[in-house]
Amino acid sequence: MASKKHYEDLGFAKVDHHRHHRKGFPEVIYCAGKTPPQIAKIAKSIADKGQNVLATRADKKAYLAVKKVLKKAKYYETARIIIVKKKVDSRMSNTEHRIAIVTAGTSDLPVASEAAVTAEFLGLKVDRIFDVGVAGIHRLMKNLPQIQKAKVVIVVAGMEGALPSVVGGLIDKPIIAVPTSVGYGSSFKGLSALLTMLNSCAPGIAVVNIDNGFGAAVMSFSILKSLNR
Repeated sequence: MASKKHYEDLGFAKVDHHRHHRKGFPEVIYCAGKTPPQIAKIAKSIADKGQNVLATRADKKAYLAVKKVLKKAKYYETARIIIVKKKVDSRMSNTEHRIAIVTAGTSDLPVASEAAVTAEFLGLKVDRIFDVGVAGIHRLMKNLPQIQKAKVVIVVAGMEGALPSVVGGLIDKPIIAVPTSVGYGSSFKGLSALLTMLNSCAPGIAVVNIDNGFGAAVMSFSILKSLNR
């Protein structure tokens, strides 16, 4: 059990410095609902312990606040992620830890980018295969050989969310499906895609929450990290 020595109490947050020992990566900052000064203070607390910093759902105001205290901060606008990389984890840096991130449409890019940037932060190799949805299935077929090279495949789709089922019927790799809130009114902000993915008849598909690219990347990391044991 972690003691108080394993976290830092900032008053508004208790920063978990022990998490990288338990999970293999440091605490990640979820920026929504936090002020830019709070985000910057948490980021500095993590960096001061020699850990890499990842902040999700960040806007430019948050980035500028972090940049003031951590000059090496980088902002990935499409992914809405701030990263400060202080060290490289060589354990995950080999071609065996390659994933593919596949999207149905260009509108799914923010969520797919969140997954891709997070996965690369965690040391995974990422192939991006975008805009290959079921409305033009020939695009998927042309890219199938590249998808099949991956150890884990993240499939991101909104609208009716059919793409993970199609991919699941064609490959033998673990698939993590990510429903997005892309679509017209009857998509119910991603609920229709979520239900389609949960009800898939293709085996070997797991589903994360709506728009949760971060969660899909961490699950990929957990699967591939287990290969090192």
